[in-house]
Amino acid sequence: MKNKSEQKNFAKKKNHFFRNLLIVSGILLFVAGTVTLGIFLVRNYNKNKITIKTIKQAWVQNDYKDVYEQGKIFLQSKPYNNTVLTYYGYACFYLAVSQIDTYQTQEYLDECINNLRLAMYESSKSLLPQLQYMLGKAYFYKNTITTYYYADLAIKYLTLAKENGYQADDIAEYLGLSYASLGQTYESISAFTEALLVRESDFLLLSIAEQYYKANETGAAQQYLFRIINNSSNDEIILKSRLLLGNIYIDLNDLVNAKEQFDLVLEKNDNSADAHYGLGLIFEKQENLVSARAEWRKARKIQPNHAGAVKKLSE
Repeated sequence: MKNKSEQKNFAKKKNHFFRNLLIVSGILLFVAGTVTLGIFLVRNYNKNKITIKTIKQAWVQNDYKDVYEQGKIFLQSKPYNNTVLTYYGYACFYLAVSQIDTYQTQEYLDECINNLRLAMYESSKSLLPQLQYMLGKAYFYKNTITTYYYADLAIKYLTLAKENGYQADDIAEYLGLSYASLGQTYESISAFTEALLVRESDFLLLSIAEQYYKANETGAAQQYLFRIINNSSNDEIILKSRLLLGNIYIDLNDLVNAKEQFDLVLEKNDNSADAHYGLGLIFEKQENLVSARAEWRKARKIQPNHAGAVKKLSE
């Protein structure tokens, strides 16, 4: 009887041991699984967490869309973080100038301007000139796509950037274009001339010629136009230069040379409304109104809203 009782007790103890062992093993497996899941979640969280570091990494890779998207989320919780405001504003600028749709361009530029202006409030002294430069460029591009004038703000911030020591090859050119937009001819000429010292281009030469023409300094304008015509390989710039030169010759009453310039334009591009309009002006001065009106009608056929031709045909 004793042996049977002992065997029975032993069996109970054995079952109890294995049951406890299973329970402990289950607990250990649960803990291990929980720890593993926790590590996975932490790693996954850290991987997807948006930080200044991840934004900078996207910037280094020139992934402006990623900088924009990360910055937008980051600024929802920390709206005045100067570093992120700067990167976000810069990303908005580069996204703006890469758009085809002007509505999207304007939206990005508005975001760029708003965020850069916020960034300037607490920026370091060393970063401020760069922010002023980017803000000036943003206003310049905004001026080109809206009916309102932002050229004065472009000039303000580009000038501040320059005065505060920021150096960029395109500042003088942007200033020249902005002054020209406001009709400040001599300031524009001065800026364009400074830009030429940095980097000469046919576009700059033509821009200076146009400003001298507006200032009635036709001699100076001609010098730049001859320079383009004789040296440029850009057909579009050459044609624009010939058109302007033709207009100068009309003003000087040199109708033979004026006609030569317009004819040369039409040899390259018979659909030049401005060249046909110019020929019409020559015929008008020669009192050949039939031929003059015929040329102006050609101009309007090519470009229905050509201001000069519309005006002449309505007289």
